[in-house]
Amino acid sequence: MKISLIDNNVRRTLQNDVICKIRDLINAKNLERGDKLPSERIMSEKFDVKRNHIREAIRKLEFYGVLKSMSQSGTILAIGLTGFNGIVDEIVSLDKPSFNELVETRISLELKIVRLAAKRRTETDLNKIKEALNAFKDKISVGEDYLEEDLLFHLAIAKASKNSTMVSLMLLLTPPILSTYERDAVCEGDKVISEIAKHENIYLAIESKDVEQATKMMNEHFYKLTKHIEN
Repeated sequence: MKISLIDNNVRRTLQNDVICKIRDLINAKNLERGDKLPSERIMSEKFDVKRNHIREAIRKLEFYGVLKSMSQSGTILAIGLTGFNGIVDEIVSLDKPSFNELVETRISLELKIVRLAAKRRTETDLNKIKEALNAFKDKISVGEDYLEEDLLFHLAIAKASKNSTMVSLMLLLTPPILSTYERDAVCEGDKVISEIAKHENIYLAIESKDVEQATKMMNEHFYKLTKHIEN
């Protein structure tokens, strides 16, 4: 199942309805951590919904760590009932994030990522970052759309951080940012030379393992975007 931060309202409503039914069933059975849930078929019949809707709801709850699917033995409650109920309440109350919220999260994450990348990068990482940088430069230099190459450059830096959780978060944030990017407002007046220089400066700081300079360069890269979401 694809986990998305920007599901449409109809899908989100349906999924949340099934999640609430699963929650109510777990509470009615007074399950404890490690206890097995009824099968997808049984829940599908009980809730009168398609099995794929049950499966998607379970996968989402797995994503948040409150359920766990065990090979050959079904799905179990991964945490205690009190914690499960509290987290499910938060899951179903989540709103679709705005562009500004997505970008705010990305900036905070990347400022930490670039520090780790500057400390931990390998020569292989540098080569990957350089490849992404060159692809970005090739596109922006001839006036072509470079947004995807830009984000791949940042993903290469994330991989150099050696923190798989941060890479996963970047992968989760990237598609909705791509689909909701307010290009006219954010990119107005950008200069090719200065944009290339910002990316090159980040790369050079990571190459030299200068943590503070890498953080400074990433901050400068995000300056205009930060001002945009503050206004």
